Amino acid sequence: MSQKTIDARDVRTMFIAGANALEADKEEINDLNVFPVPDGDTGTNMTMTIMSAVDALDGVENVTMDTVCRAVSSGSLRGARGNSGVILSQLFRGFTKVIRESDTLDAAIIAAAFQKAVDTAYKAVMKPKEGTILTVAKAMAQKAVEIAAEETELDVFFETLLRTGDEMLEYTPELLPVLKEAGVVDSGGKGLMVVLHGAVAAFRGETDAEEARIPKAGREPAGAMPYMTRPEIETDTITFGYCTEFIVLLDKEFTEEDEEEAKTFFSSIGDSLVLVSDDTLVKIHVHTNDPGIALQKGLSYGQLTKIKIDNMREEHRETLFRTQDKAKAPKSEAPKSDASKSDPQKGEPKPEKPRKAAAFLAVSSGEGLNETFRQLGVDAIITGGQSMNPSTADILKAIEEVNAEHVYVLPNNKNIILAANQAKALTDNRCTVHVIPTRTIPQGITALVSFVREDTPENNEATMTEAIQNVKTAEITYAVRDTSIDGRRICQGDVISIGDHGLLSCGKDLKEVILESVAGMADDMSELVTVYTGSTFPEELRDTIGECITERFPDLETEVSEGGQPVYYCFVSVE
Repeated sequence: MSQKTIDARDVRTMFIAGANALEADKEEINDLNVFPVPDGDTGTNMTMTIMSAVDALDGVENVTMDTVCRAVSSGSLRGARGNSGVILSQLFRGFTKVIRESDTLDAAIIAAAFQKAVDTAYKAVMKPKEGTILTVAKAMAQKAVEIAAEETELDVFFETLLRTGDEMLEYTPELLPVLKEAGVVDSGGKGLMVVLHGAVAAFRGETDAEEARIPKAGREPAGAMPYMTRPEIETDTITFGYCTEFIVLLDKEFTEEDEEEAKTFFSSIGDSLVLVSDDTLVKIHVHTNDPGIALQKGLSYGQLTKIKIDNMREEHRETLFRTQDKAKAPKSEAPKSDASKSDPQKGEPKPEKPRKAAAFLAVSSGEGLNETFRQLGVDAIITGGQSMNPSTADILKAIEEVNAEHVYVLPNNKNIILAANQAKALTDNRCTVHVIPTRTIPQGITALVSFVREDTPENNEATMTEAIQNVKTAEITYAVRDTSIDGRRICQGDVISIGDHGLLSCGKDLKEVILESVAGMADDMSELVTVYTGSTFPEELRDTIGECITERFPDLETEVSEGGQPVYYCFVSVE
């Protein structure tokens, strides 16, 4: 076939076809997880990410390149789950930022979009690792730029890119030894290639456009986030008194250089800066002592709208006075209620929760773990964790539901940190979000214990982040396939223990694996071992595991707590 350009409808059809291909192959991608755990979820995370974008596409009535790109970018950004999903959303974000400017796309434009996609995704990852989806995308981008000028036939152009991507995917085990030992290619890279193969198949007419419908069956809706209000009031000294928020409607291009310059300026006049930009607007939130200067700077980029300036010192005093007055009221006197505001049968709005100085969100699964977090002061539990990574939108919704000046997010899983940071970037400036990079449940618990209510938000973020470095964690489950990791042979059904830096233990006996895990984590500085038992932890072992650990490690204090988490027999922490 001879075709040198594609239009917006082609892009829409190709994108949906790629999403359908990923949906069909997600379990195969899940099975590529290096660790043979029962919750390999790369394919699921990438599928739910791309389907969020497909849902957004479904609402586009006037199909233009701009409307398609906005739907793909925004939908995937908010629906992103897990590291692979966040990276995929960033690839889409960079790619669409280039192509939305053209009505039709040729090889040169597509090559530039591939390069922008890679640049955007690499920037989103703090420490990019080669041998992953990033490497596969980069190889295709480099090839696209190399051949775009000479190869204008899109069929040949796409075929070359697919071949390049497939070859790099097969090479990923040479870049990451852990992949080679496990005998798998990178799962994120595989997911990306599945999407692109599906898209090119649609371009060639191998996939009927009518079949490229939006598959809604089996989609997991984002659940409501439970939260609880707590009465404490922060008494921190307020350095910058005015919470200043506004949106700039851009009248000229807001480049990456402009963004860096703006961040530098606003940081120089205050703190708690959040700046999020799109092609048409910039949202700015800053605490400053001179809102006028902030607004004047915003005017240099365009027109201002949705201006909101709050005197935080005055609000703090009023809140404190209300609390003191309430404390002085006779305890026997019941508070008067306004039935019109509290009766749900009348459909009236409920009273707004009082604004707090600090609130905490924790990702958790298992009633025992949830209750532990509640007792430590967590305001909202975001259901998720292993095999159930919440989306960016889930985290963003929880952030918006707690009414607080500062919101601390505890991802409690290494695969949720990127989504939490993406939610932070999308927050609508009503609060300052602090993502504490907790990679495990025990780290999240330690972070909460380390919080000092009288300290500043900046100091607390630093203290909590430092404290979690002292927690070692083992996550213990079973193997779903035969493999080899770190030179140790693992058979399907074996009990395996995964530590912070790889495999800690494997064997047939759960008790021995737990004891070997503690031995691998404990050192001369260790004091406490905590076992959080899961829903499948054997009842007979639950009553004795604490004594077994104490007998083997008499110098360590041991605690056993019922976590109730699924999939994992237990989490074991050493501090």
